[in-house]
Amino acid sequence: MKTIARILLVIMLMSALMLLPGCSSQGKSSGDFIIGAKDALALIGKDKVVFVDMQKPEDYAKGHIKGAVNIVKDDIVINVPVDNMLAPKAKIEEVFGKNGISNDTTIIVYDNNKNMEAARFWWTAMVYGHENIKVVSGGINALKSAKAEVTTEVPAVAASVFKAKDKNTDMIAAINEVKDLANDPNKGIVLLDTRTKEEFDQGTIPGSVLLDFSENNYKDGTYKSIQDIKIQYMEKGIKPDKTVIMYCKTSIRAAQTYLALYNAGYRNLKLYDGAWLEWSANPNNPVQMPEGSKVEASQKDNS
Repeated sequence: MKTIARILLVIMLMSALMLLPGCSSQGKSSGDFIIGAKDALALIGKDKVVFVDMQKPEDYAKGHIKGAVNIVKDDIVINVPVDNMLAPKAKIEEVFGKNGISNDTTIIVYDNNKNMEAARFWWTAMVYGHENIKVVSGGINALKSAKAEVTTEVPAVAASVFKAKDKNTDMIAAINEVKDLANDPNKGIVLLDTRTKEEFDQGTIPGSVLLDFSENNYKDGTYKSIQDIKIQYMEKGIKPDKTVIMYCKTSIRAAQTYLALYNAGYRNLKLYDGAWLEWSANPNNPVQMPEGSKVEASQKDNS
């Protein structure tokens, strides 16, 4: 009976999707901001295109896409008041500029970690007004499968000038906004916890809906199709007309979800950048526990 009910639900959701903007692209795995590996490879060597490799330096040294510059997560975050917060405008301008990125550059970014670092880079660029950026679905593994040329050679980069726009605060939720929602739920706003169920069960922000960020990917590490993304979120009651505030431990994983939803046509999105780390640091903030759960300190090194 559960299987039949799910089939009927999917049929209803697919019918609803046909009424949404962009329905002609429902079967696509990529969109305006996620690009498939083969399409990405066609851009290598093109004028005003910079490939950004988000692997750790030691992995980058072992092999990366020819011509790609190495920018790591720590280059685009600061660790105050908690870890992995959005870096200030000046730091982003410096990092982009010294890696040959200017305001008219097309950025193609990839990683080797479930699309999460690349998505965080994408979100950062978008916050500071640079929308000409795409994330390679599946990262370097997908690029290798598409027969990309991998090298250990570090490219010579001519520095450029990047002028960031003022931070787009519409893309960010501050802790006070989250507190207001936890204390007074709003049916038009969804608080989305993108951590694992194990982490969720050890405590979450009251009223949160759980959907592990890894569910945005297929087993091969590529992003799910736009249609599959919309269906799985609408099954949770997360519709495009709602505002979605998402977080994880430090909102690196949540940025991966942000991209999945944005690429699928959702626009009322906010990242709670302080995330669970900031929320749980204050004992006065309420914490929701599942009934009968046992609280244990998490030893996972998740972000």
